[in-house]
Amino acid sequence: MRAIVCQEPFRLGSILREDPVAGPGEVVVRIRRVGLCGTDYHIFAGRHPFLTYPRVMGHELSGEVAALGAGTGLRVGQLVTINPYIACGACIACRKAKPNACVNIKVLGVHVDGGMCDMLVVPESAVIDADGLSADQAAMVEFLAVGAHAVARAPAAGGERMLVVGAGPIGIATALFGRLNGFEVSLVDRRQARLEYARDRLGFDGVSADADLEDVLGQRTHGDMFDVVVDATGSLPAMRRSLGLVAHGGALVLVGVAPGELTFEDPEFHKREATLIASRNALPADFERVIAAIKSGDIPTDALQTNSIDAEELPTRMPDLIANADSVLKAIAKF
Repeated sequence: MRAIVCQEPFRLGSILREDPVAGPGEVVVRIRRVGLCGTDYHIFAGRHPFLTYPRVMGHELSGEVAALGAGTGLRVGQLVTINPYIACGACIACRKAKPNACVNIKVLGVHVDGGMCDMLVVPESAVIDADGLSADQAAMVEFLAVGAHAVARAPAAGGERMLVVGAGPIGIATALFGRLNGFEVSLVDRRQARLEYARDRLGFDGVSADADLEDVLGQRTHGDMFDVVVDATGSLPAMRRSLGLVAHGGALVLVGVAPGELTFEDPEFHKREATLIASRNALPADFERVIAAIKSGDIPTDALQTNSIDAEELPTRMPDLIANADSVLKAIAKF
């Protein structure tokens, strides 16, 4: 089978590997679509904190069941998406029903090889029925689930203000589910093209991350700022700045991850009695909610997918997708 491998930063190539075989409790999925996200771009650029090379990237996946191991109950040929967070099932996080934060987690495309290949073998527990979705929609479920999980982590009830910092795919996913939860959602990004896209295609109000951001947002909220701020930038300076956008008594949810130390001014944190929350990956319930929201039409997937490319183009197109990030929201590779 064909696999697209990142041998080292900035070097992506196509190789041939043996076809995988399903063991007991495992499923072979014939990959049809792979969504590209910031994680893949960071891996390609050598900026991911949890990764060693070489690595087959790809964790936003859809495909068809190709073969079943003993003891599995799926159907060959059915369309599926994949939960890429392979948990151990035994650690303290798994025992607390938080497999997304498993101590021994293996994320496809990060800790272990992912789905930028013709076929992938995974545990049956990672396979999610995507009947009723298109292959493209099924490949968007994972990144939308990350946003849905970030909103679920927010402690505030609906009907309040939410600010999402970073209008990339995860930020947009968070904004969509924040709005579905009843929040009045605004976006911040340093890229004007992203804000214009979110406004024109998705109906979100946006503010540019300029030097006077705090003053602009203060005026818009009559000095109150935001009950929930979700930072989806993966930038330590942006995360630090986001605390100043949180209302007194509010919460800061960090869904982006970045290497290094994150520090806040303690007086600013304490005077707000702020709640600081990490949001990592997603839970099975988040995947279920996303699939239901796509089927109901609450998530406009046609407005989210901006690029479609053939898998063979990935080695040459990846630098262009990164360079043109202003106009790329969700690119999907076809296998």
